[in-house]
Amino acid sequence: MIKIKHLKSHETKKHSLKKFLFVLTILAFYSIYLFFKFGNDGLSLLLITWSVFVMATPIPDAGFILDFPIRLLTGIKMIFSEIFVWSIAIGVNLYFLKFNPEIYNKTTITHVFYQILNKPWPDWIIIFISLLGTFLSLYFGDELLDIIIFRQRKKYFKHKKKYFIIVIFFILFLFYFLYRYFLSFFNLELN
Repeated sequence: MIKIKHLKSHETKKHSLKKFLFVLTILAFYSIYLFFKFGNDGLSLLLITWSVFVMATPIPDAGFILDFPIRLLTGIKMIFSEIFVWSIAIGVNLYFLKFNPEIYNKTTITHVFYQILNKPWPDWIIIFISLLGTFLSLYFGDELLDIIIFRQRKKYFKHKKKYFIIVIFFILFLFYFLYRYFLSFFNLELN
């Protein structure tokens, strides 16, 4: 179990706390924006956008909102709580795809994600790459909460090349997807 005093004294835990507070701040400001701009749909759009950042980025920042406090309160490794986070994200999208699919058209992020969800091949590759990157990143994140200083990061130093390759594949596929989206925006098709 992580002690509160270690969040201030251990450089790795302090780093994780700062990251959590930063992501929480962004989430708070984005929530306010969505509620002012979209009213009652703000919460729905917030949940979908959160799920986008869980399922379609190889960095676990959105999931970290839940993973970090769960780790602090229960001691459950973030890599395991992320399974719960992904279940929630998938459930959110299954719900909105079935009962309110038109909500995805209200923001660019949710609209693009709607297109990914509705075109499994090849667009779900981005979800698969993100899944790999997220869990590998949390494997490193759990290590940060188990050590005191950054030099003790054995898992990270052993696997950082694998993570780099996953991120490169994500970036390449993202460029491909954005290029396709850009073409479809102008009613052009790839053969």
